Amino acid sequence: MADINIGAAPDILEIRSLEKSFGSLCVLRDISLSVGRGNVLSIIGPSGSGKSTLLRCASFLESADGGDILYDGQYALRDGVYASKAELNRFRRRFGLVFQNFQLFPHYSVLKNVSEPPILQGEDREEARGRAAELLKKMGLEGKENAYPYQLSGGQQQRVAIARALAMRPEILYFDEPTSALDPELTGEVLKVIRQLAEEKMTMVVVTHEMPFARAVSSRVIFMADGVIVEQGEPRQVFDDPKEERTRQFLRVFERG
Repeated sequence: MADINIGAAPDILEIRSLEKSFGSLCVLRDISLSVGRGNVLSIIGPSGSGKSTLLRCASFLESADGGDILYDGQYALRDGVYASKAELNRFRRRFGLVFQNFQLFPHYSVLKNVSEPPILQGEDREEARGRAAELLKKMGLEGKENAYPYQLSGGQQQRVAIARALAMRPEILYFDEPTSALDPELTGEVLKVIRQLAEEKMTMVVVTHEMPFARAVSSRVIFMADGVIVEQGEPRQVFDDPKEERTRQFLRVFERG
């Protein structure tokens, strides 16, 4: 199943003709995209357009009904058939996930929330704790190591979640509307961290409603509506000169807001 493409270095993620339905409701239709190493892909679009489902399929939280998913040219999904369980577990180590609702362990300290996942994967405990402390410092959370999630603001909790994802040394980070549960001030805290990661050439796929942010940090932008990719291109093209009327309608709503 895990065949490797021959020729130029493959994109870190490639999706071809992805399909997904829930019963009679088709939520993804013929979705194709690619993400090069060190790039940031932002996915924008109205609620219910399939953005989060696309991310969940790419990370195997949902099972696609058809199409291909490749990581570094290796098939995780080929013609709607998944690789073996062992291979999928290997693919899962390539990416990290950051959700809109943080999903921290409430009974773990901040330090344990970040250090425990790599420890469970066999990393030395002291090494994992040291790296967790470094990541928390990078996130502006030095001094919060022994706090518990309920003692933190939403922005701080989301930064812990980003540190936890980074602790697994992923090759690509997926963000599913990471600021949608935050007020504007806390949103700025989280977006600053993601901007820093973009400057460090962390490969990321970001589902977001933050249009100025998507324009500023993205290598490429995809606009989705009704389960299909309506338009994609460089940020300047999509935001300043969209080709499709559906894209223009969507962006006008944000301009008025």
